Amino acid sequence: MANATTQTTKREAFGSRNVFILSAIGSAVGLGNIWRFPYVAYEGGGGAFLIPYLCALLTAGIPLLFFDYAIGHRFRGSAPLAFRRMHRVAEPLGWWQVLICVVIATYYAVIIAWAAMYTWFSAQLTWGEGKEEDFFFNEFLQMGNVAKTGVSTQFVPQVGLPLIGVWLIVIIIMALGVKRGIGRANTVLMPLLTVMFAVLVVQSLFLPGAVDGLNAFFTPNWKALADPAVWASAYGHIFFSLSVAFGIMVTYSSYLKRKTDLTGSGLVVAFANSGFEILAGIGVFSALGFMAQAQGTDVAGVATDGIGLAFIAFPTIVSQATGGSIIGVLFFGALVFAGITSLISVLEVVVAALQDKLGWGRVRTTLTVSIPVALISIAMFSTTTALAVLDTTDAFINAFGIMAVALVAVIVVAWLLHKLPVLREHLNRRSSFRIGWFWMLLVGALAPVVLGYLFVNAVIAKVTTPYEGYPDWFLAIFGWGMVIALVVLAILLSLLPWSRRSHAKDDPEYDEFLIEEDYMPDAETGTVRVPGYTSKGAQP
Repeated sequence: MANATTQTTKREAFGSRNVFILSAIGSAVGLGNIWRFPYVAYEGGGGAFLIPYLCALLTAGIPLLFFDYAIGHRFRGSAPLAFRRMHRVAEPLGWWQVLICVVIATYYAVIIAWAAMYTWFSAQLTWGEGKEEDFFFNEFLQMGNVAKTGVSTQFVPQVGLPLIGVWLIVIIIMALGVKRGIGRANTVLMPLLTVMFAVLVVQSLFLPGAVDGLNAFFTPNWKALADPAVWASAYGHIFFSLSVAFGIMVTYSSYLKRKTDLTGSGLVVAFANSGFEILAGIGVFSALGFMAQAQGTDVAGVATDGIGLAFIAFPTIVSQATGGSIIGVLFFGALVFAGITSLISVLEVVVAALQDKLGWGRVRTTLTVSIPVALISIAMFSTTTALAVLDTTDAFINAFGIMAVALVAVIVVAWLLHKLPVLREHLNRRSSFRIGWFWMLLVGALAPVVLGYLFVNAVIAKVTTPYEGYPDWFLAIFGWGMVIALVVLAILLSLLPWSRRSHAKDDPEYDEFLIEEDYMPDAETGTVRVPGYTSKGAQP
C-alpha cells in the first residue's frame, strides 16, 4: 500500500480559474456554434426561437453543466474514475463517454483540416467563381459513391496532408499537459478566435444585402412556438453546444483547485457560449443576405447549415464580395481555431481516462492514445468516401451516443444512486450562485423526459428511413454497429483492473480532499460535520 501511494503522481491542474473558463469556453465554442446554430435558429422561428433557446439553456444546459462540474470536481478524476468513485456500478458510464470522444476525435480533426486548406484557398479564390460546389465535392474531396464502390482506401493528398498537420499540432499540445499545453493553447486561441470573428461580423454587416439577412434571422415567427419540434430542436442543440454529458466538463472540472467557484464559472461559460452563437448568427446571416441579393433570390433560397454553409455557401460569398478573400481567411481561420480548442478537449477525455486507469505519465499516455486515433482518422477520412463515413458516424454518435449516455447518466445518478443531494451540497459549498431543490428537479426529472423524447424520436426516424439513403450494410457498420460496440466495449473496459499506480487507489490528494469535504461547514446550516459523530456523541 505504501509503495503504491508513493508512486501516485500528483494530479494536474489548470493554472487559474480564468484559464479553466477559457478552456471550457474553448470546448463549448466549436464548429456547431458557427455553422449549425444560425440555421437552427432561422428554421425554428427566427427571433422567436430565442424563447425556446433560452428556456433550454436555463432549464437543461446550465443545470447539466453544473451536474458535470459537480461530478468531476467532487470525485477528482477523469470520467471513468469520477463515476467509479461515485459508485462501482457507474464506471461503464465514464468509459462510454471516453469511447464517444474517441469516435468524435477521428472525424472532427478532418473538418479542421478542410478549414485549414480553405483558409489557404480563400487567399487565391482557388475554387473559381460559380464552381464552388463542384470544387468541394469533386476536386477537393474527390468524393466517391459508397453504394457503388464500397468504403474506399484511395488516399486524397490535399485532405490527408493537412490532416497529418492537424494531428501533429494537437498531439504536441496534449503532450505538454493541462497547464502548459491545454491551458496555454486556449489562452492564446480563444482571444484570437474572438477577435477574428468580431472582425468578420463587422465586415459582413457592411455587405450589400446584410440587412435582409439580419431581418430573416431575427424576424420572429411566433407560430413556430406552437411546434414541439422547434422546442426539441432547441434542447437538442443546447445539449451538444455546451459539451455536456460526454466527459469533457467532468474531466476539466477535475483539474480545478478545491475552492473554485463552480456555479459562477459555469454561468460565465454558458452565457459566453450563447453570446458567441448570437454573434455567429449575425455574421453568417449578414453574409447570406449579401449572397441572396447577388443571386437575385431571397435568404430562404441560400440559407443552409453544416458543411453546405461552410464549404459551398461561404466560398460563394467570398467569390462575389469585395474584399472576399479577407472574409474567407477570417471565416475559415475561425473554424480552425474553434475546431482545435474543441478537439483538444475531446481528446483530453481519453488521455485523462487512460492516465488514471494505467498510472502512466503524461507524454507516454498522450502518445499511446493520440497516435492510434490519428492513424485511424487519417486512414478513414483521407479517402474518397470519407464524407459518407463522417456524415453517418456524426449522425449516429450524436443521437445514440451523446444523447443516450446523457439520458442513462442522469437516471443512474439521480434515481439509482441518489447522488443529487451530495452533488448539490458540493456545489453550494464552493460557489457564489447557490442552487436548491429546483436544480435537482431539472436534472432528475426534466432532463430525462426531454432526453428520452429526443432519443425516441431519433430512433424512430432512423429505423423507418435509412439515413440519407445509404446502403443497409454501410449503416450497420458505421451507424448501428458502432453505437452498440461502444456500449459493449465500455462495459468490458470497466471490468479491467486499475493499476496500483493509478489514482483509483491510495491517492493521498483525493484523501486530503475528502477530509476537507467532511470538515467544511454545511451549506444550509453553517455547522461543521465531524466524521463518526452525531449530536448524541460518537457513532458505534
